[in-house]
Amino acid sequence: MVPVAEPAVETKEKRASTAHLKVVPETRELRDRIRAEAARRGRNLDRSKPLTKAGLQEMAQTLLRDLGLGEQYLGFTMVALSNEFWRDQVSAIDFHRRLLLLPHCLKNAEGCPADYDEFGLDCKKCGACSVADFKVRAEELGYKVLVSEGTPIVLKIIVSGHVDAIVGVACLNVLEKAFDKVLLAGIPCVAAPLLSSNCRSTSVDDDWVAELIGLRTEPPPATTRTYVHLMRAAHQICEGSELERLAPRLRGPVASQGPATDPLGQHEAIAYDWLAQGGKRSRPFITLAAYDAVRGAAGTRSADGLDLPDHVRRAALAVEAFHKASLVHDDIEDDDTFRYGRETLHRQYGVATAINVGDYLIGLGYRLVARDRRVMGAETAADILHRLADAHVKLSEGQGAELLWRDARDKTLTALDALKIYALKTAPAFEAALYIGLRLAGPTDPYEKMIVEFSRHLGVAFQILNDLKDWQGDEDNKLVAGQDVLAGRPTLLLALALEGLAGADRERLQALLHRQPPQGHKQGPADPHVVEAVRRLFHKAQVFDKAERLVEKSRARAEALADEVEPCELRELLYYLVDTVLERPSAPPPEPELLPLVRATP
Repeated sequence: MVPVAEPAVETKEKRASTAHLKVVPETRELRDRIRAEAARRGRNLDRSKPLTKAGLQEMAQTLLRDLGLGEQYLGFTMVALSNEFWRDQVSAIDFHRRLLLLPHCLKNAEGCPADYDEFGLDCKKCGACSVADFKVRAEELGYKVLVSEGTPIVLKIIVSGHVDAIVGVACLNVLEKAFDKVLLAGIPCVAAPLLSSNCRSTSVDDDWVAELIGLRTEPPPATTRTYVHLMRAAHQICEGSELERLAPRLRGPVASQGPATDPLGQHEAIAYDWLAQGGKRSRPFITLAAYDAVRGAAGTRSADGLDLPDHVRRAALAVEAFHKASLVHDDIEDDDTFRYGRETLHRQYGVATAINVGDYLIGLGYRLVARDRRVMGAETAADILHRLADAHVKLSEGQGAELLWRDARDKTLTALDALKIYALKTAPAFEAALYIGLRLAGPTDPYEKMIVEFSRHLGVAFQILNDLKDWQGDEDNKLVAGQDVLAGRPTLLLALALEGLAGADRERLQALLHRQPPQGHKQGPADPHVVEAVRRLFHKAQVFDKAERLVEKSRARAEALADEVEPCELRELLYYLVDTVLERPSAPPPEPELLPLVRATP
């Protein structure tokens, strides 16, 4: 289930296609030959060390050379080797703790009676295709079954704590795109590739799928480290009973007891509901994982190994409270419409209430840290509060610079200006999260310089990727492509365009910027002509390609800093953060004539 590694893009304007490496062997005899050799070599793999994409690709290339086969089967061979790496660990997990993920394209394309719900295809047993056969067999064993393509809901199911392993069926294209994060996190998983990438009535080696579903054995002597337990902990502290335990409400009842009836209780309920809203919980995860890493990383070996005292959990919750407060204020300042797939707070309750909820969450965060000062020790608590205050000042500086530029008549902007704003707006949150986890575990003197520089490169690259994502729209937050242009934000993409265009093209871009509404005026409906015109100018200035190269440059610098870090458990965590935080958009922004101008809003 491991995607094919792509070549580096440092010197390329566009990422190379990997389609030629994802050919499924044409005959069953050839597929079985590759699987048998993968099984033979898999017996000698070291399960105590995480599986890497680069290492897996190298093993697959060697296997194919030894069999005298071409690299067109590289993707298939990587899946076969990955299966052997994870086979025993998947086999040892109870059926009730496994997820079977099936693709809807296995269904009979003509006359399928199944409907789609929020989780995918609601399959009915009718005998017309193999989906129901796999589904019934798996459910008899106790599996949870999801009939859908690779979707973020898979990771949500994992971190919810209900599933510990995945058995998947998908085409190699989907395996490449959908499971990278799942594997990177160390989630045991095996897969059977579809025999073609045709999205209608495709097929699979049924007996191979049946074998993977039925895997069962005793626990292996060695297991691979995983961040799943820490990911789950980061989600749990922000939700339900764990949130209520760590940060008990002072004013109103919990949601299960009905809505609060007094204004104080209502305000608190809004704040807690917002704090519990979705998101990746990346920042509290960083705090918990950094603390765990320098204390031996026991939490990456088993759930029983998690040693996260309440004061550590509350500090991580404080980091999330600060992040959620910044989102509230940022949405107000940008007059964004959606966040986490629903209306932003100021659209629901008004600007004044939303501002106050953000302020409340800032106060809650500081209170969560300060209440444990005796457990932490006065010096540790003071250091953490100082770093948090410094992060707030930097964030306000970066956001203030952005707002002043947005409302200025002079729209001059250099790439250096944009990068300075990014370093102030985005990096401090990563820096604070990483610092707090390390400081709670002990002195941070050896890490001080690394924390600042690593977080800066990580934050800048993350923001650039967010800019690129803006041109594709976003299912969870901003549903309109080109939202940053419509809002008049000083993005790096815009700066690169202003620097890369000349003459009439530059004047045209400047004129389009001045068409945006001034501060205090509600953002009107998206103007598809403006978005399209800006997109064309961005492509002409090769903005998207230049931004991709800057991401790779920041990534390389962050990884170089991680190379020098001890202990190795912390170094591996930093590598993991680079790979997950800097996850690329699923596709580069298409050429102007291929992308719909505006996505429909629900």
